Amino acid sequence: MKRKKKAISTKRKSLQYRGTKCLNCQQPLDISDIYCPYCSQLNSNKQLAAKDFFGEFINSIVVYDSRLRNTLKDLLLRPGTITRNYVEGKRLSYANPFRFFLSVSIIYFLLTGFIDIFQNNKETRALTTTEDTSFIDSLAENVSTTTSNAIKIVDSVKQHLPKTPLKHISDEALDTLPFLESYSKRFSLYTDFYKTYKIKNATIALDSLNHRNSSFNRWIYSKNTTVDKIKDNPTAFINYIITKIPFFLFFFTPFFALFFWLIYSWKKYTYVEHMVFIFHIFSFIFLAMLITIIPDLIIGSEFLLGCLFIFIGPFYFYKALRNFYKQSRLLTLIKFVFLNTVFIISLFFAALIFVAASAAVY
Repeated sequence: MKRKKKAISTKRKSLQYRGTKCLNCQQPLDISDIYCPYCSQLNSNKQLAAKDFFGEFINSIVVYDSRLRNTLKDLLLRPGTITRNYVEGKRLSYANPFRFFLSVSIIYFLLTGFIDIFQNNKETRALTTTEDTSFIDSLAENVSTTTSNAIKIVDSVKQHLPKTPLKHISDEALDTLPFLESYSKRFSLYTDFYKTYKIKNATIALDSLNHRNSSFNRWIYSKNTTVDKIKDNPTAFINYIITKIPFFLFFFTPFFALFFWLIYSWKKYTYVEHMVFIFHIFSFIFLAMLITIIPDLIIGSEFLLGCLFIFIGPFYFYKALRNFYKQSRLLTLIKFVFLNTVFIISLFFAALIFVAASAAVY
């Protein structure tokens, strides 16, 4: 009787495909190593087939889904515990805190942006129907007031003529002043010139003032048009700022983490571990806001969003402090009040700087 030939495995993990050197990082390997201990790549010299490629693709999705599932579950239901697990080394079970925060916050603003566009389109269609019915009446009224409007325009032009000549300061004189004083007087001069002559082109304005056509002078003068843009369409500027909030909070977190590092210094947590805790708190807020969007749209109010910030958010923050730092209820409550006060005050001043910086580049 003929013996059956033993089937040779074609799996990439099979012993026959293993090498003695990692193809990714060149780390020396033993033939028994299934994965590289240095970079975690599979130890296999087998050529990539369609089955292998799609198998790795599906596996990567499953692994990411498990991280995402664990992150969502623990972030929503176990405040502070997710940070403790992550800090203690269980990092492959969760999504990266920094990347997850940016992802969930950007998704939130994209979703709210789409909802606003949809609602605005509905309102525009409704307004268009109403405006079509009143167009003839409006046209008749405009014709009857044309003469009076022409007189008003002439009066308006007269009012904008300079009653007194501008107080001119030369470029050289401004350069001799301290920086802040020089900047203040230069900006004031350019603002007065802009309001008087309505010249938007910075090059022409600087030439009229006999000032250098430098990038710094053009930038200062251009801020006058920025002010006009904000006045004409404040909603666009607000939307511009809102889209930058995730990045604002991302750069605000290291400053806020200093206070955690100070009041919990004896806990021996590193500065970065306090930052991880804060990013988890911010991630919860954006995730909870995402959850409340659809129900609030259905009921036609922001009831759930209000409950989130008034009741759920503060309670979650308190529980997260207690579960992560493991202190008594009284001590946690005292630090909870202190950190909330610091957060509100520092956020106010940081927001002022953020708005000013946004206006400077708008």
